[in-house]
Amino acid sequence: VSNSVLRDTTSEDGIKQTKQCSSKLDPYKSYIGDLLERYSDITGQRVYEHLKEKEFDGGITIVQDYLKSIRQVGPKTPVRMVETDPGQRAAHDWSDYTIQFTSNKPGELTQVTFFSYILGYSRRQYISVVDDKKQPTLFRELIAAFIYLDGVPREIKSDNQKACVDGREMGQPIFNRKYLEFATWYRFTPLAITPGKPTENLKIERPFYYLERSFLNGREFKDRDDLKKQLQKWLNEVNDLRTHGTTKKRPIDLYIEEHPYLQRLPANHFDTSLITQKVVNLESCILWEGYQYVVDEKYMFEQCPIRITQEQIVIYSPMGEQIACHPLAEKGRKERYVGDHKKPRKKHTLVISDVILRLEAFGPGMSEYLEQVKRYNPESWRNHLRSLLALRVNYRTEDILAAVHRANKYKIFKARTIEGFLKNNSDPRYSIKLSFKPKNKNNNGDE
Repeated sequence: VSNSVLRDTTSEDGIKQTKQCSSKLDPYKSYIGDLLERYSDITGQRVYEHLKEKEFDGGITIVQDYLKSIRQVGPKTPVRMVETDPGQRAAHDWSDYTIQFTSNKPGELTQVTFFSYILGYSRRQYISVVDDKKQPTLFRELIAAFIYLDGVPREIKSDNQKACVDGREMGQPIFNRKYLEFATWYRFTPLAITPGKPTENLKIERPFYYLERSFLNGREFKDRDDLKKQLQKWLNEVNDLRTHGTTKKRPIDLYIEEHPYLQRLPANHFDTSLITQKVVNLESCILWEGYQYVVDEKYMFEQCPIRITQEQIVIYSPMGEQIACHPLAEKGRKERYVGDHKKPRKKHTLVISDVILRLEAFGPGMSEYLEQVKRYNPESWRNHLRSLLALRVNYRTEDILAAVHRANKYKIFKARTIEGFLKNNSDPRYSIKLSFKPKNKNNNGDE
């Protein structure tokens, strides 16, 4: 080392240390680490919300920048979405998630289905938790969305779900008749995405992604009711007020612009009831969704129209007279009977003349077969006929009639044989055995 260098260097000279600037995040970095360990995919928005609960007074940008510095994020391919005019279009879809409610046993997961409806221009959204993806549920949720957003767009786009689309022909969707009735009632044009082009529905798919990242991630829910409460709060306080990544504006602000262009709601809403037919079973009940809804015994084995709304089930006689109305049983209810249920009597309540009349109404050839049953089973023919009528609970009338014609051809006059043929050649409604079984040979039962 030269003397000149030694002369120019003093004991106070040395390498200067860089002073580390403190950050508002420093006291919270350990907590952020805990959040990342607990929720590996948690978003910057959710981390920021957690920090605000801890009295963090900084902005969201510093949180997002810190997360980027400790995470490795790969490049994303940009996708361009087609923008629509105010009031022109909305889109809807379902999405399933598995959630571990805190009230569940450890490791017990619950599948939850979300319905989402979003206005294309403002991106304002209606999201709800639903029980299923059936058409009546879709109609109820769309009506709820129309009410929530106070209007109907001119077009509504969906995927090719069965509730909306029956199939495609020449590349064009064939919309379900009931869905078309619903669309004409609310004066919107139904649209469907093209198979193989999921990006056509990005305005609905991305909000599901945001729901997962911003709402479901980094939160705990006690049960479905708690989930619904937190969801509504999140929609109002977060989803409506966030700055949207594409529009760079808040959905609630753009909704104010879009609202005047939405069509007015009709004076009356579409009837979303499910109407079907069920046969009153051996317990004088209509079986629906695992619960037994009681009707009068005189309608046993009759095919009755039923109307199911969101709150109740209404049962009508074959002549169209209302015979029962019950509230729908809540899921998880232990008691399986709804209504004043009486235990079945030892002896069947239907008189044999009524049984014969109902069987003869099945169609041609039945009267002849009944006479042969009486002839070949002089002691037990009554129970054979009652067993035959009971099959109507589980099988279509046409199938029973076909089985009777076959049995008559081969001179087999036992109800149990008819049931065996149906079991092997027809599709039952339920996995149950319906034949009456005798306690002894002297009670006019089956042999």
